[in-house]
Amino acid sequence: MGKLLIGCSGWNYGSLPEESGGWIGVFYPDKETKRLRHYSEFFDTAEMDASFYERFYNSMTKGTFIGMSKATPTKFQFSVKVPETITHRKRLDVNKNVLKDFESFLKKISPLRSANKLGAILIQLPPSFTVCEFKNVESFLNELSTFSKRDSKGFHESKSGNSDDYQYALEFRNPSWKTEGPWELLKHYNIASVITDSPKKENLEFLSETIVTTADHSFVRFHGRNIKGHYWYDYLYNKEELEPWVEKIDKIREETKVLRVYFNNHYGGKAVINALEFKEMLGIKLSEKEVSKLENAKSYLKKNELN
Repeated sequence: MGKLLIGCSGWNYGSLPEESGGWIGVFYPDKETKRLRHYSEFFDTAEMDASFYERFYNSMTKGTFIGMSKATPTKFQFSVKVPETITHRKRLDVNKNVLKDFESFLKKISPLRSANKLGAILIQLPPSFTVCEFKNVESFLNELSTFSKRDSKGFHESKSGNSDDYQYALEFRNPSWKTEGPWELLKHYNIASVITDSPKKENLEFLSETIVTTADHSFVRFHGRNIKGHYWYDYLYNKEELEPWVEKIDKIREETKVLRVYFNNHYGGKAVINALEFKEMLGIKLSEKEVSKLENAKSYLKKNELN
């Protein structure tokens, strides 16, 4: 069975749930709590989404990632989302200097790699990115493979070189990708196809109903199923909805060396509840601290729903 890591998509939600969907009160004791340090007491991985947004990414430096590394335990892992400039604005087009942007991104997050804390690199395509742009993906992955091999060789030869090669995961968000070609392409480059749970109206069931592993590592994202206002993430899964995933997770672990699972239904701390519940459903015994945190979180949300 492959290694299993379970966490949330993001952690820096510094407001009250009832204000703007933050985690103060439901997970973090107060606004003074050092959020990442506190988060890492309960989870061994986190998906970093802020790196996707240009307004946040542009203000990040290597120091940002050095700080993240120092704030977390030795075996903690960060999976980092590729900036929207690369996936959404330039749409992986190698003719638009996208590889140069990607190289800059890897250099910026390099402190995580040096500290052995870099998980998977998430390449999320926009909903408008259809299979008609297959060539863009193919050309990008081909160039990425060449670049990554060269970079890895230099990294291993350097004095600080003590990490494995990069692990990439690619997420489709358009139903036109429901065809064999993409899976074969990802298998060729050992890139994980992101397995997702999302609202039915998005017609993305093919990313969750039939489990296809395309690499020696795998990546699952629970987006939530809210259909009001297209805000998927404001959603709390019940155990009946998560139960079918227990068998799927076991199957994936049999086929891969490492499986990373992230709950992206972050609004109001719902991801925290579902991530801890899912750990338990998978047979992982929660510590007294985790049980207490789970009960407090559920109680907080229930109380605020009644008010």
